[in-house]
Amino acid sequence: VQLQASGGGLVQSGGSLRLSCTSSGDTLDDYAVGWIRQAPGKEREGLSCINSSGRPAYYADSVKGRFTISRDKAKNSVYLQMDSPKSEDTATYYCNAVSRRILGRNYWGKGTLVTVSS
Repeated sequence: VQLQASGGGLVQSGGSLRLSCTSSGDTLDDYAVGWIRQAPGKEREGLSCINSSGRPAYYADSVKGRFTISRDKAKNSVYLQMDSPKSEDTATYYCNAVSRRILGRNYWGKGTLVTVSS
């Protein structure tokens, strides 16, 4: 599994942006996938994850009600829809895939930078 996060960029506060996490190579069908972000000078923060069946399993309080995670198995991708972003959402966003079959197997993608302007 080789993950690539994309879709970042500059967005105005209150706008919307959709991030994509796509796997090249193996399918993501047997993986739970999560989104994590890290802002400069801050600790990494887990935002959301979705299980292999396509059901969202977790949202951090900081994004609950504003961000939506989803997956499209046909496209081997997981998405993070960011609605009404705030300046504090500015960070590099990463996706992480965790195998439900092999304990300890997980993969990280290169991050994508999101900058929210006020």
